Amino acid sequence: MEPSNNTQISRFLLLGISKEAEIQSLIFGLFLSMYLITVFGNLLIILAVSLDSHLHTPMYFFLSNLSFVDICFTSTTIPKMLWNIQTQSQVITYEGCITQMYFYILFAELDDILLTVMAYDRYVAICHPLHYMVIMNLRLCGLLVLISWVLIALYSLLHSLMVLGLSFCPEMQISHFFCELSQVVQLASSDNFLNNIVMYFAAVLMGVGPFAGILYSYSKIVSCICKITSAQGKYKAFSTCVSHLFVVSLFYFTALGVYLSSAATHTSHSSTVASVMYTVVTPLLNPFIYSLRNKDIKGALKRFYFMPRLKDQIP
Repeated sequence: MEPSNNTQISRFLLLGISKEAEIQSLIFGLFLSMYLITVFGNLLIILAVSLDSHLHTPMYFFLSNLSFVDICFTSTTIPKMLWNIQTQSQVITYEGCITQMYFYILFAELDDILLTVMAYDRYVAICHPLHYMVIMNLRLCGLLVLISWVLIALYSLLHSLMVLGLSFCPEMQISHFFCELSQVVQLASSDNFLNNIVMYFAAVLMGVGPFAGILYSYSKIVSCICKITSAQGKYKAFSTCVSHLFVVSLFYFTALGVYLSSAATHTSHSSTVASVMYTVVTPLLNPFIYSLRNKDIKGALKRFYFMPRLKDQIP
């Protein structure tokens, strides 16, 4: 097949999770349910933080941003997959593929950066409690989120522009349910050496860097907690970090699972299945982890639920 310039590409084919027609309805129902639960759960977190004045703190400000990013993250991949199953089509346009790739990288890396910022927030709260509100003021919190968005938007734009410079053969098949960067780059008919170098260097930088920041923050947190004399004080300090630790562990273990499955098994199907944990299950579980392990969130959700009833009873 003769290679063609990327401007002549009209579409890619997303092969999805499974080629078996018998289970397509099951996959559609399962992923639709997970998507709706993810959106609903994260929206509840955002509403609780927005409407309850008790939650207008840096910790919950970052949490609401994380919930918003998780909604956007799943929305970049799942609706298109559901649409393809419903229409019995595997097609995604060249422009749609590049756009999906851009937003997937954007929101995946924003998840990573926000978890790092939240670890720093917990470090300041536990190690410098008397100066917490001074250090983590509204301006700094807004600046941290704004810088994260700008840097990751440029980072995602870099990858997307480099892919635009590649050439592809017509109607290329992607063994995934979304346009994943590394798979698209490997399908190029032109030289992709520079893309691979930038991709792996950026993966190390954006993976190891934030993770090192989280480890540093928690090393300081553990050191501060060990200095607390009372067992109740230690428990109270550690309890503020439990939900975040669960989310960090889930995020990095699933991301590591995706990497190891693609590196160890040379089969695209195993990598696709592992990616489901990273792209779907993690955003799905985040609101449950924070709501079930957090008394403030549960209290806010209860007040949010009972408030309309109380208003109806007031004459």
